[in-house]
Amino acid sequence: MSRRPTILDVAARAGVSKSTVSLVLQNSAQVKAETREAVRAAMAEIGYVYNRAAAQMRSQTAGLVGLVINDLRNPFFTEFATVLQMTLAAKGYATVIANSDEDPDLQAKLIGSMIEHGVSALVVSPAYDDAGDAFDQIARAGIPAMQVLRKTDPRTGLFPFASFDYAAGSALATRHLLDQGAKRIAFVGGMEGRAITEERKSGYLAELKRAGIAPFTHHGRSSRAFGVEAVNNLPDDVDAAVCFNDLVALGMLSGFARAGVELGRDFRLVGFDDIEDCAQVWPLVSSIGCDIESFAQDVADGLLAWMQTGETPPPEHRAPVELIARTSSTGTID
Repeated sequence: MSRRPTILDVAARAGVSKSTVSLVLQNSAQVKAETREAVRAAMAEIGYVYNRAAAQMRSQTAGLVGLVINDLRNPFFTEFATVLQMTLAAKGYATVIANSDEDPDLQAKLIGSMIEHGVSALVVSPAYDDAGDAFDQIARAGIPAMQVLRKTDPRTGLFPFASFDYAAGSALATRHLLDQGAKRIAFVGGMEGRAITEERKSGYLAELKRAGIAPFTHHGRSSRAFGVEAVNNLPDDVDAAVCFNDLVALGMLSGFARAGVELGRDFRLVGFDDIEDCAQVWPLVSSIGCDIESFAQDVADGLLAWMQTGETPPPEHRAPVELIARTSSTGTID
């Protein structure tokens, strides 16, 4: 080799990623012994010489965390990203934030780029339909990584998962609507068959089964536009709905307003996530509250402990939820 060998040359010879070579050079405990030996053997074979100046430049990114979100247009995910970034910043870590736009191929590219740029850890709210490529990249890099709000990779021992107790949330919403006198309750929104939809729907189904009431589900995109359309696609005997998320609920609010239907009296509605808009629109929208601020802070703390002490977060964690009852389901004005 006529030129001076680089980290990329070492990585190619050892059959590992550039990030793994960097971790070996930093004497990171995250790298397995056999991988460390393979990298050092490759360094010796090609004559790689450790460059301290370059190492100092690399250390400038040692406090860099990558955050990949499936849909930053959704205020729920935006708030999570904001709080996580601010919490990490308070501890001296910078955050690179990217939106995968529910595209698994783009997600894999974003994660690959972040790994190449030397992030110390990753937090991913994953896009669906990922064949595992994104998380396989992370596994090869050997850096701490968490799945949040959605779980697409079953290897929770390697990629711990943190979210909310969505099943309990839809159960709370359904019991509340029954207590308010609803006779037939629909579940509206969420793509059919996706794990997150089935999870958010499961409490609803269990409560209706307990009450001896037949369910009615109307699936689709989790958007305001779908919520508006859903108003015209419900059977006449449906008098209440649990929505997949607040965007669907806010869309239904607009649809019912156009139709002259009064929420809280003619139809009762509960959203999910309790984004800020629910307490700003009229009528006020009932929702399942997820304390996203505390959740994001806990995720940040768990990730920091993992990076700094090697203490891995539990494989799976579910944060509690609560019902925030407002005019759209109660008919009352607080």
